[in-house]
Amino acid sequence: MGNINSYLTFGGNCRQAMQFYKSCLGGELIFQTVGASSIADEMPLKMKKFILHSTLTNDNMILMATDMVSANGLKKGNAVSLMLNCNNEQELKLFYKKLSRGGQQTHPPEDTFWGAVFGGLTDKFGIHWLLNCNKQATQINHQKSIN
Repeated sequence: MGNINSYLTFGGNCRQAMQFYKSCLGGELIFQTVGASSIADEMPLKMKKFILHSTLTNDNMILMATDMVSANGLKKGNAVSLMLNCNNEQELKLFYKKLSRGGQQTHPPEDTFWGAVFGGLTDKFGIHWLLNCNKQATQINHQKSIN
């Protein structure tokens, strides 16, 4: 089975959003503007600076985004969340703190009945994030580092 990657759509602030995500999560960030693409001549002048495609990549994640809104317009809702599986509780709390800046902390990180630390937030761009860290996996990784 292939990987599932998240693809976000913004209404003109894709560059700002993806730079924010890079500052929170690290990785390599690549942008392709409408003006630098093969469709540039077909697009209105005001769209030349819009992001046609953006990719933020690190060892564990690929996050893609665009400013290209469909004819129906951009509709933000709660049907999509980004799940960020963290390696340990400290990493989860760091990402939670960074991603929630300017947004809303909807579910502060806490221990759960399923053996994980879990938290949720909505960032300043209206994107819903779920952060999870399996405590058993963290304990196993800690044991490996001791041995």
